[in-house]
Amino acid sequence: MEKASGAQRDRPELKAALDYLRDGDTLMVWKLDRLARSVRQLVETAAELQRRDIGLKVLTQAIDTTTPGGRLVFHVFAAVAEFERELGLERTHAGLAQAKAMGRRGGRKPTIGPAEIKRARAMLADPTITVGEVAQQLGVQPSTLYRHIPGGRSAVAQETGMNKHG
Repeated sequence: MEKASGAQRDRPELKAALDYLRDGDTLMVWKLDRLARSVRQLVETAAELQRRDIGLKVLTQAIDTTTPGGRLVFHVFAAVAEFERELGLERTHAGLAQAKAMGRRGGRKPTIGPAEIKRARAMLADPTITVGEVAQQLGVQPSTLYRHIPGGRSAVAQETGMNKHG
């Protein structure tokens, strides 16, 4: 049972299943898109299975490549599956482009902003307050502070030292 995306090339469970199969066996998959995500991948896999005298059955789409009609249906379904995937990708890219045009950007919202970073720097300037305590005060992990303040306390100390003397 493979948990990796069908779009990924490196899928250890699928590779193990393909390596295990012998002449006369039949590989059964739930859906075509679990086997591969492009017509090329599907055709290559099906050709390899056929070369090794291994059948392919797709349970939800009633495909059986051990028959000529099944092979035809397989190729038609493979083309349709790739077409659907490309349509989905097209829609995703169009949606992202429209959002970008409207000034939105994707991704996770920042956990801390400029005001919190300034507050963190002020707290880190006090040697009696630990980085962990500063992080807890701001409701973030210490790694988040280090990401926003590279060098942590020593960087803040250098900055404040420079400000006092400069």
